[in-house]
Amino acid sequence: MTYVFDNSSLSNLKHFYPEVFKSVWAGLDELIASGELLSTREVWNELQNGIPVGYVNDWLKQRKHIFTTPTNEELQFVAEIFKVRHFQSLIGEKQRLKGTPVADPFVIACAKVKPNGIVVTEESFKDNAAKIPNVCKHFDIRCINLQEFMQMQDWNF
Repeated sequence: MTYVFDNSSLSNLKHFYPEVFKSVWAGLDELIASGELLSTREVWNELQNGIPVGYVNDWLKQRKHIFTTPTNEELQFVAEIFKVRHFQSLIGEKQRLKGTPVADPFVIACAKVKPNGIVVTEESFKDNAAKIPNVCKHFDIRCINLQEFMQMQDWNF
């Protein structure tokens, strides 16, 4: 499996204090070391534009190599996503006007081209929405949230 993390799930790690949930952070590091956990450069850019939680941001800075640059295959798939008119609204008007990072299509594309790629996001499926889970469903890409990810790892606390 290759787990491709969205900004929302990385941000939600703030609820797992490193001093208390040591096994979470150790498990994440094991998956990073094995190449099974990654994200995209655009997620990094989104995280830097937000209000990062100190310990999560520090932890990510030390693992910045997980934020990959899109491959040609990924970029081609991003174009496929945007061929679906409804999914063009993945990029909001405010993001277009301000030029702020938009990671969603890159996260989806990264998971699509990786063997057994799975998107990890806190977004929820909504009928007729242009959300990560909707795009994943359309293109038959598995999409889970952080809790499901942890359950797949069989992590217990």
